[in-house]
Amino acid sequence: MDHDVFEAIASADSPVLDAVLPPLTKAANYSRLWVGLAGAMALTRKSAWKRAATRGVISVAITSLVANQAAKRSWSRTRPGHASVPLARRIRRYPSSSSFPSGHSASAAAFAAGAALESPPLGTALGAVAGLVGFSRVYTGAHYPSDVFAGWGIGAVIAALGAKIFPPVASKEKIRTEPLWEQEDKRPQGEGLVVVINPASGGGKGDRILKHINQELPSAETIVLQPDDDVEAVLRAAAQDAQVLGIAGGDGTVATAAGQALAAGIPLAVFPAGTFNHFAKQIACPTAEQTIAAVREGTLQRVDVVTLNGEKTLLNTASIGAYPRFVAIRERYEKKLGKALAAVIAAWQVLKEDDAIEIRYDNKTLKTSLFFVGNSVYRPSGFAPVDRAEIEDGLLDVRLLEIGRPFSRLRCMGSLLLGRLHRSPLYHELHRPAFRCEVIGAPTPVAYDGELGDALSELDFHSHYRVLSVFRPR
Repeated sequence: MDHDVFEAIASADSPVLDAVLPPLTKAANYSRLWVGLAGAMALTRKSAWKRAATRGVISVAITSLVANQAAKRSWSRTRPGHASVPLARRIRRYPSSSSFPSGHSASAAAFAAGAALESPPLGTALGAVAGLVGFSRVYTGAHYPSDVFAGWGIGAVIAALGAKIFPPVASKEKIRTEPLWEQEDKRPQGEGLVVVINPASGGGKGDRILKHINQELPSAETIVLQPDDDVEAVLRAAAQDAQVLGIAGGDGTVATAAGQALAAGIPLAVFPAGTFNHFAKQIACPTAEQTIAAVREGTLQRVDVVTLNGEKTLLNTASIGAYPRFVAIRERYEKKLGKALAAVIAAWQVLKEDDAIEIRYDNKTLKTSLFFVGNSVYRPSGFAPVDRAEIEDGLLDVRLLEIGRPFSRLRCMGSLLLGRLHRSPLYHELHRPAFRCEVIGAPTPVAYDGELGDALSELDFHSHYRVLSVFRPR
């Protein structure tokens, strides 16, 4: 296949490419093209471009050493040869080194990827030039396609490793916290623990956890929810009789249990029995074994909770508008395409639908279709948050996308594609301990912690700083 693709490109007849690609591949000799672009970037007044130039040149220097002195000496491959391409596009000084990998392609990818770490829009433009340089190596008969792909890979990996050693300015964490640990009485047999279990949650996880708790914590009391039970009432009664309230269910049930544990002034033990278990994973309890170990050792951590209108307790997120649909579409594509590209596709599908909600906050009124509130600050910025550093910074993470302005949908998509959504005036990201807004028009349903709640006209979110004690292994 490698040879077939090369022959198809080598036999192509394009006067335009004949005029552009041979001079381009010549300009990239000895990385002159990249050094020249770095010099031009360094002369600008943009600090991000200056950092991009520095990172790009350093990445090229290291990549050239790895590709030309190490990789080419490790693999020997004969080049396609002069005769494989028409006379008009042949390079004057045909290289005699190993064809694999392409040093020109490696340097091109290293410079573009390195610059993109400091300035994504600039990196997009440089990435296009790097792609043309790699293609020119095949078009002029200097390399096979696999040589170019290998070179691109080497350059991109070295730039990424450089980011690990010297993180770009944009990757610095906005919020830093230190965990507040507490030591409670050890409960080797689960003494004083009352666990409420939803057997139907997580496709049968509840039943398995029930057996596990009975075996590992025999002194613990277990209460199995029935289909007709009022979950909140059962949890309230359990909290009154317990020294520790345990819950085995999904994120919505866990949030309800957190409210009752907080009201009773007792710690909460979370056994992951839902589909996603976002909160359990956040507190390092992705399996029942971790929670059991924490209960036995008595290790607790204080975390934040959020209340909606002074009544509903939230542990993870809340949203209005099309955000739940956005998340569902993104999750459908992210395993195949990656979270960033999946977010672009999901945003496009959601934004083209006319289901905007008009809200008023801080004496301003705007229309939005994507509205997100998180308990503590999520990362990264934008509408593809992955996780939180901790759940104890005392802040709400409020994100909304404004679509009421001219060409707002196209502008939002352009910002997403360029990786600059956080710079867009249509994207609002607020970090504050409280957030209140009013829905203009009909009440809108509010989704929180994986469940759809009542339709509301006023939303009053408050973060309560480190008020809930949860069992967590150290």
